[in-house]
Amino acid sequence: MTKNPFGNISNIMKQAQAMQEQLAKLQEQAAGKTVEGTAGGGMVIVTATGAMQVVAVKIDPEVLKSGDVEMVEDLVVAATNEALRKAREMMTEEMKGLTGGLSIPGLF
Repeated sequence: MTKNPFGNISNIMKQAQAMQEQLAKLQEQAAGKTVEGTAGGGMVIVTATGAMQVVAVKIDPEVLKSGDVEMVEDLVVAATNEALRKAREMMTEEMKGLTGGLSIPGLF
């Protein structure tokens, strides 16, 4: 009796499908988790989800009193970038559990 040459491929495909399902579940859970990025000593706070969605921007009214629009814009950009960086870091940490610490390009 000869061995099925596709036995290993079938097993690998099942493992890949299971990993894909775990990834989808992880991404769904991450959408419910949030991180904050701040700028200007907390004058601007941006909240983002693990799904890389900005869900809130808070600007201290004192910042607006200055009338310096460019400064406010810069603070919003800086806080947003920090929030998104933290969200990526959070997802990278979550992915380590799924991939056993392997870095898989394109996942995060």
